[in-house]
Amino acid sequence: MRVLYFHQHFSTADGATGTRSHEMARRLVARGHQVTMVCGSYDAAHTGLDGAFTRGRRRGDVDGVDVIELELPYANDHGFVRRTWTFVLFAFSSVWIALREPLDVIVATSTPLTAGIPGIVARWVRRRPFVFEVRDLWPELPRAMGVISNPVVLTLMSWLEWLSYHSAVRCIGLAPGIVDGIAARGVDRERITLVPNGCDFDVFSPSDDRSSRAEFLPSVGEGDFVAIFMGAHGVANGLDAVLDTAAELQRRGRSDIRLVLIGRGKLKATLMERAAAEQLPVEFLEPVPKRQLARLLAGVDAGLMVLADVPAFYHGTSPNKFFDYIAAGLPVVNNYPGWLAGMIEDNECGHAVPPGDPGAFADALEALADDPEARRRMGLRARELAEREFGRDQLAERFIGVLEEAAR
Repeated sequence: MRVLYFHQHFSTADGATGTRSHEMARRLVARGHQVTMVCGSYDAAHTGLDGAFTRGRRRGDVDGVDVIELELPYANDHGFVRRTWTFVLFAFSSVWIALREPLDVIVATSTPLTAGIPGIVARWVRRRPFVFEVRDLWPELPRAMGVISNPVVLTLMSWLEWLSYHSAVRCIGLAPGIVDGIAARGVDRERITLVPNGCDFDVFSPSDDRSSRAEFLPSVGEGDFVAIFMGAHGVANGLDAVLDTAAELQRRGRSDIRLVLIGRGKLKATLMERAAAEQLPVEFLEPVPKRQLARLLAGVDAGLMVLADVPAFYHGTSPNKFFDYIAAGLPVVNNYPGWLAGMIEDNECGHAVPPGDPGAFADALEALADDPEARRRMGLRARELAEREFGRDQLAERFIGVLEEAAR
């Protein structure tokens, strides 16, 4: 089976972003399929290609995957207009590739929503089966956040969403709410499969080795409790909640609880300015490549799941960071309701606190800091959950099964 796979933000584990598409592509190759991956140049990613671009692209073999990287730079801190223009350029450059490359099935993964355009073209022009993998519900999320309010833009996006879902012979949703959102647009549930993000056990594992703490966090004491957030620093992430919690911990005199934010985004400078002005015990780091991130996580005590209080997020996201935390055997503190909060509570592998409540957030961190044995048990249960439900191999079986069925 020849698979043409579109993911604008594709990365290997040498990058500082999610590697789901790389892991799925590698397993497709191991199954005997041919995979061509088409991507852009995301600043947090590493595609595995280092040669010069020729006429706006470079191409090469990465772990058996034929990777085509388009010279279309993208970063989370780019402005809205620039990011939108990059999305459009990638989509229409991808259409040209979708019309020319040999394929038996085409896969496109969002975000952005425009990623579905080459799949739509291949479905109706070349009559090839199209599988659409949906990582976020657009335009529902930007509408709910107030990021996009122009009715014309929202109408066009809604039309593209509907066309993408109905052009696909199969849809893959990364969270229960995403599956429900696809079905709400009139897609038969038999054509939708839930395949959440997964855990990379070859990268992350529980560890008692704290030697990495001095390397990555030299200002943190050996006996301090460290909770870490990894990801974009944007409007959707609601990271002022972490700073509010840091202020509450400071009022309580808990200088031994340190909070670390890793990543980039348009609000990072603002967050750093606030933390400095209020002298909050928060440390900011640049993104860390995934392979190095495993060593960093070995030196911390808990992972933070933080999002803006937007109901559309509650069941409609599947963040990479959660699966990295539990693979590393870390208890998780989550500050928004939904399927992940329910999973944390049901499996007793952390704390779920209400949004907008820095006192409850601080209580959860104090409970973990003050009871190392309970923290250890939560970490063990987190790893057990990871192994039981979210191994890459078992999720890849589901993913590959969808593609093989679509190709038939």
